[in-house]
Amino acid sequence: MKKRLLVLWITFFSILGFSQDKVTLSGKVIDSNNNETLIGVLVEIPVLKISTFTNEYGFFSLTVPPGSYEIQASTIGYETKTTKISLLENSKITIEIIANAKELAAVVVSKNPYRMNIHKPEMSVNKIALSTIKKMPAILGEIDILKSITTLPGVTNAGEGQSGFNVRGGAADQNLILIDEATVFNSSHLFGFFSIFNADAIKDLKLYKGGIPARFGGRVASVLDIYQKEGNSKTFNLTGGIGLISSRLMAEGPLVKDKGSFLIAGRSSYAHLFLRLTDNKNSAYFYDLNTKLSYKLNENNNLYLSGYFGRDVFSLNNNFINTYGNTVFNLRWNHLFSDKLFSNTSLIYSDYYYGLTLDFVGFNWDSGIKNYNFKYDLKHYLSDQTKLFYGANAIYYDFNPGKIVPSNATSGINPDQLDKKYAFEPAIYFDVEQQLSDKLSINYGVRYSLFYRLGQQTINTYANNQAVVFNSEQQIYEKATPTGSVYYGSNETIAKFNNLEPRIAIAYLLNDNQSIKVSYNRMSQYLHLISNTQSPTPLDVWAPSDNFLKPQILDQMAVGYFAELKDGKYSLEIESFYKKIKNRLDYIDGADLIANNAIEQVVLNGNARAYGLEVLVRKNEGKFNGWLSYTVSRSEQQTPGRTSLESGINNGAWYKTGWDKLHNLSVTGMYKWNEKWSFSGIFTLQSGQPVTYPNGQYQYQGITIPTYGLRNENRLPTYHRLDISASLLPNKNKNRNWQGEWVFGIYNVYSRKNAASISFRQNQDSGNNEAVRLSIFGMVPSVTYNFKF
Repeated sequence: MKKRLLVLWITFFSILGFSQDKVTLSGKVIDSNNNETLIGVLVEIPVLKISTFTNEYGFFSLTVPPGSYEIQASTIGYETKTTKISLLENSKITIEIIANAKELAAVVVSKNPYRMNIHKPEMSVNKIALSTIKKMPAILGEIDILKSITTLPGVTNAGEGQSGFNVRGGAADQNLILIDEATVFNSSHLFGFFSIFNADAIKDLKLYKGGIPARFGGRVASVLDIYQKEGNSKTFNLTGGIGLISSRLMAEGPLVKDKGSFLIAGRSSYAHLFLRLTDNKNSAYFYDLNTKLSYKLNENNNLYLSGYFGRDVFSLNNNFINTYGNTVFNLRWNHLFSDKLFSNTSLIYSDYYYGLTLDFVGFNWDSGIKNYNFKYDLKHYLSDQTKLFYGANAIYYDFNPGKIVPSNATSGINPDQLDKKYAFEPAIYFDVEQQLSDKLSINYGVRYSLFYRLGQQTINTYANNQAVVFNSEQQIYEKATPTGSVYYGSNETIAKFNNLEPRIAIAYLLNDNQSIKVSYNRMSQYLHLISNTQSPTPLDVWAPSDNFLKPQILDQMAVGYFAELKDGKYSLEIESFYKKIKNRLDYIDGADLIANNAIEQVVLNGNARAYGLEVLVRKNEGKFNGWLSYTVSRSEQQTPGRTSLESGINNGAWYKTGWDKLHNLSVTGMYKWNEKWSFSGIFTLQSGQPVTYPNGQYQYQGITIPTYGLRNENRLPTYHRLDISASLLPNKNKNRNWQGEWVFGIYNVYSRKNAASISFRQNQDSGNNEAVRLSIFGMVPSVTYNFKF
């Protein structure tokens, strides 16, 4: 017994002695101009060859032997800051770094910010600095975050003039879009022409295409993680811009100097005001509002309250009025337990609303989806070699598929409410980031998610539990006739699911400038977008998984080669991926999706797969910089028959999805000519979207009726365009704080008539069949005046 105690005491003092051989340096990195915490800043001690990145709230932690060191902090758009510090005990510091340009939108980088991509076990992740996005050409002069990410490999636009995007052959509804951790269900204004994100109010964005950390769940294609600015806690500032069809204004300043801050930013379009000068009574406009309050309680506690509210209004002669938009709020509490343990608690509310008024019919229509989310995340910096990330979250969903009420006393419409749906999705996760050796690092983790489809609702029952039946005589699928129904009371479980979602990524360093990486991740998606379009639109309806709509399950593998060239002046990323998805929905021919209270009668569960090769070449330094991205990929879907007697869709064969684009090339360049003038351009070339054209016709009672072959056998014409812009920064008056900037742009320089769709009709004069191309934009010039003071 005494020997055992002696061993325990020796072990304890050995551990204690070991811990005393190390000290921990923790703190945060902020912008020296406004005290804004900075995400993804590289903090390193060069002499020890150790480093880390600041987290979503600017926090970092390093454990090192006692001594005196030089600490460097660097990130895109800021000067590298070197700080000398003597570390004899655990210490906390705040590192202030300075923006490296005096412009409104800087693109010069003093140090290659992509270097750690070579070393970290992080792949299939892209980040674009907001300063760079503001330099990129934009449609009608409106800076668009979502369109900027379509210049990255593996990402394509959902269609001409639309803000939706597709990632690695995935559908637009398979992207998880977060703003300050709150889910955004519809990311577009004006039916897709603009995104809802005001670039002035955004601090950071990161796109995960694969190797997705275990803290994220609920979607199977990508995660777009966006954080808003916190506001200037030093001085009051105004930032804004005046464009041809929209303007924006942002105010920020201290609530309590160096302790609390506020931010409020608004945008609005006003092109509809010009229509009032004519006899045209139609209108289309949007407005949105971003807000954030930040307050530092003490060194270990910070509170944040952020929100977004946006609405679109589309009206035709006041007889057709469509209103839709998002509302989100997030109350967050950051707590520092110690210099190695950081926590974040979030209470989140998200609401997407869709309203429609048809006066000539006499009804109002409301639909939408709400969720209430609780998140608790912890980041544990055990050592410089090992970091733990773990936590839990729980989401409650409230689905309103649609409610119809008469709009006036003379309306013949009877009030009706489609069955509301409810669901609960809890999850826990655990992630480890570990440096195993000088050459090998690994990131592994697991997420365990559950999903409960809840009452109150009456559910149809069907023979053989099949809501869709196959008509063998006509070789078509049809709605099944319910055999009965079952009523589930409030919060009773209608269906439940659980899934274990492992993730792993490995990086092996070939030398200081080259590495290879591999990753695998499994993800589950319990929500389904009921839509027959190729990008999210206001008419889309979200539905939860149940006994008929099974959860989508993704397995994705990727391998990549990463290199720095010419001392980091250039970087190269090559990735190959393969992914497969179970339970991807498809619709039977002639499916009626609008106001359908039994959606299970028109959908079938199938499979999807996508695979491809991505190449990204960056020029990181100099007056001219930018990147070239190219992707060759394939995206396919299969819905086989459930028995040997059924044909399935497309005879059970694999067929191209509506977002399959074999080739996707994007070239982005930015050139700073002098202190006043800078230029940028984007060239885009991609395969046309798959479509189904008629392959024949027949006559019936004098009417020509087209016939169609297999789905998505044809393609729209190849899509390409060139956008350019020029920025003029006038000399600043030293006696004024005002700084202005003129931005001139041309969207689609050579006025390419890209096809948004092609329809077929019979010419009334000649009687011949003809194809009609719908093109939304030709050449569109723009001018915007940006200001800040």
